[in-house]
Amino acid sequence: MKLSFRPYTVELKHVFTIATNSRTSTPVMLTEIEHDGIKGYGEASMPPYLGESHESVASFLSEVDLKQFNDPFEMEKILKYVDSIAEGNTAAKAAVDIALHDLVGKLLNNSWYKIWGYDRTNTPSTSYTIGIDTEKMVRKKVMEAGEYKILKVKLGRDNDKEMIETIRSVTDKPLFVDANQGWKVKEDALEMIHWLYERGVELVEQPMPKEMIDETAWLTERSPIPTIADEFMQRLDDVIRAHGVYSGINIKLMKCTGMREAHKMLTLARSLKMKVMLGCMTETSCAISAASQLAPQVDWADLDGNLLISNDPFEGTKIVDGKIILTDNPGIGLEN
Repeated sequence: MKLSFRPYTVELKHVFTIATNSRTSTPVMLTEIEHDGIKGYGEASMPPYLGESHESVASFLSEVDLKQFNDPFEMEKILKYVDSIAEGNTAAKAAVDIALHDLVGKLLNNSWYKIWGYDRTNTPSTSYTIGIDTEKMVRKKVMEAGEYKILKVKLGRDNDKEMIETIRSVTDKPLFVDANQGWKVKEDALEMIHWLYERGVELVEQPMPKEMIDETAWLTERSPIPTIADEFMQRLDDVIRAHGVYSGINIKLMKCTGMREAHKMLTLARSLKMKVMLGCMTETSCAISAASQLAPQVDWADLDGNLLISNDPFEGTKIVDGKIILTDNPGIGLEN
């Protein structure tokens, strides 16, 4: 097998602001794994908080030697080797994982949701993210999101109520909120959650800093809506840590090293009776299509990363009337 990669930058349609930063683009690394003339495609997306860059991902991928493996179906062996090369580098590892899954799916001439035995008609609707912004821009973003059934609102600054009231002035759609660790006092967080619940908010992601474990457990016990671990949730071991602290987890391929570990996290969370959200970064349709293979098994999906960018080089999973529609294409479902 031969691994190749090239840097790319996705451009956002609007300035994207969360509790901790704003940006207009996201660096990504596009990967290919070729075997017997068949190519699998992958991607690493690197938002600022992951701590990865074009340079770090290129450095990591340069250390990956797939020529030592003759059988791409030895996925556990191959991906265990990739994970052992260096600590961290989860997005870089995901870029290899996704490309390998795409390759193996193509060799099997089947998509991964079929290989895993999932019913593609069981996919949820995806939420569409509204970043922190001025009242005028928030209204504009909401109007642009007309076909989406659920809106996800970024909170965590000093204008949380203004954001919600602005959105409620133009739509009564169900809302998810993501505080991105922005609430620091548990009593204030609980008061805010009750206020949000009264305004049609159905869940809250990462309400408090990930280090505030006892406070978050206290909050979850009293919250009228589910609390979902996001920044707290990285890899498989974190699922156990989140149990009893949060109502559920948000699985993102870029944080957990890709589809292999995401599938294990989903299975473990279900065994613990936890809720599961499937999330993303600002990504191309490559990584979104990869994540969407798990969509039939989750409670909620936030797979809008490709919808927020203006220069997507791929076509794959579609959104029709807000619902995730998986393709019949083999591998991760990209168009040929």
